[in-house]
Amino acid sequence: MTPQSNFMVLARIATERLDRLRGLLASMNQPDGLADPANPLIPFGAFEGLHLARFMILDDTTADDMAVYGLPSRPYPISLVFFGDIDGAADAFLAALCRRADAGLREIFACCEDFDAQGDLLAWVRRHNQQPAAAYVNCIGRTVRQIREEDALYRAVAGHLEATAAEFAGRDRQRQRAQLIAFVDAQKKAGKLSLSPPDETPLVWRLGNLLNLVGVPLVLLLVSPLLLVAFPFYLYQLRSRELTDPEITPRPDPARIAMLAATEDHDVTNPYLVMGSLKPGPFRRLNAMFLLALLDYFARHIYTGGNLGRVRTIHFARFVFLDNRQRMLFISNYDGTLEAYMDDFVNKVGWGLNIMFSNGLGYPRTEWVVEGGAKQEQKFKYYVRRHQMPTAVWYKAYPGLTIFDLARNSLLRAGLEQEHMSEAETAEWLALL
Repeated sequence: MTPQSNFMVLARIATERLDRLRGLLASMNQPDGLADPANPLIPFGAFEGLHLARFMILDDTTADDMAVYGLPSRPYPISLVFFGDIDGAADAFLAALCRRADAGLREIFACCEDFDAQGDLLAWVRRHNQQPAAAYVNCIGRTVRQIREEDALYRAVAGHLEATAAEFAGRDRQRQRAQLIAFVDAQKKAGKLSLSPPDETPLVWRLGNLLNLVGVPLVLLLVSPLLLVAFPFYLYQLRSRELTDPEITPRPDPARIAMLAATEDHDVTNPYLVMGSLKPGPFRRLNAMFLLALLDYFARHIYTGGNLGRVRTIHFARFVFLDNRQRMLFISNYDGTLEAYMDDFVNKVGWGLNIMFSNGLGYPRTEWVVEGGAKQEQKFKYYVRRHQMPTAVWYKAYPGLTIFDLARNSLLRAGLEQEHMSEAETAEWLALL
């Protein structure tokens, strides 16, 4: 199995080069709004293990929100962010990226304040790479190669069924399955289909994952006496803040909504990013750090069956702290429209949204975290729209495919490779088609 990882390169933009940067990023897109896989700056399609990639210009327009606490605004610089989700180790991918797209990356990063055009590109990228506080992968081990091969398999089988519909319908289920297995075997022998076996799981990843699986509960167990003593004080601090923390949920500017909408729905999957400041004080910062560490643990070891809670539409997601944990990003790639995506979260795991976002400045007021907040649906939607950032360049290695499609295609392959199937299993498997 090849595990997935991610990268996020963040750098301040030189103000006088902002317009040039916007032009460069726009040149990477096709007329349909998606990134050109063969664009001359960064040919995303040349990197087999790259699932999704994105360039964004981060301009925080909520710096004055600190005024509700009587604090001065925090004017953050406009920054460029380049991030992606990949198969294998991030450092190996970044090295390959810098070799293959050296000139294009240098042209883009030359618009950043501290970039040396003659310097070591990979070293600069490594210095600016930000690690997530929590990361989620829909299906750990499902590679770009596997997705493409299984999509080709599904299309070939569907085409074969269409061409042989009358003959196929007259057979019993076991003979139908045997016919499909014979067809796929013939296609593989002819070199028209390829179903590569998974690579061996890297030992370093297996050991690290095992250490995390055992180590986190062990640490929590060791400090549990202290946590039990501190818990009443934690509840008091939490509730006292819930009663007094101000909300900032004005109706978003229609022009901003239109601008954001112009970057959405170019594919069945959409990119998403919200950015905002944490509420002031060490309590909220430590609370966010602890909760995201727990989320990362659950995403690694519990939410591995293709869903985050009961939300099944997310390909990849992550939380990243910025500016010494004063601000936070939430980044995801999801299927469907934004309205459906937000409704999915609100209706199924609204309490989870509160746990993750209630430390954010201006978030709708919660009650003991699990109530209020996202359950105040209109306020929540206004809040996240206000903090959402537009995507300048977005690449997806398998456009047109949803999480449902990927799961169906994997089940189709598994059924072909399974030695024996009962009548009930065969009927369920044929229903995929």
